[in-house]
Amino acid sequence: MIIVLDVSAAVEIILKKEKKERFNGYFKEAKWVIAPDLFVSEISNVFWKYYKAKQLSHEDCIQYVEDGLAMVDDFIEGKTLWKEALGESIKNMHSVYDMFYAVVTRRNDAKLLTNDNALYELCKKTGIDVIM
Repeated sequence: MIIVLDVSAAVEIILKKEKKERFNGYFKEAKWVIAPDLFVSEISNVFWKYYKAKQLSHEDCIQYVEDGLAMVDDFIEGKTLWKEALGESIKNMHSVYDMFYAVVTRRNDAKLLTNDNALYELCKKTGIDVIM
C-alpha cells in the first residue's frame, strides 16, 4: 500500500494524539510513504505554532520536525504538481495546499492519511481514497 501522509496525520502520530493508533496502523502497513514537498514547510510551521503558544521547547520542535520528515520516504516536487493542483482548486473551490496532497494521492493510486475534515470531504467527493 502507498500512503500519502498529510501533516495533520503526522502530527497525530508524533504527538501521540487521539487518532495516533488509527493512523499509525496504516502508516506501518505502507510499503511507500510519500508527500508533496510542501510537507516540509507545513510541519515546520505547525511546530513553530506550538512553540509560539509555549507548548513545546525549541529543542522539541526541532526534534518533532525531524521525526515528521523521517516518516516520509520520498517528497514529490511541487513544480510537477502545481498546475494540476491549481486547476483542481479552481474547479473545487478548495485550497491549493490541500490539492497538492490530493493530486499526489490520485497520481500514485495511494491512500491519503489526513486529520483535516475539509480535505477528507473533498477527497470523498472527488473519489480519492482517503483515511481519517
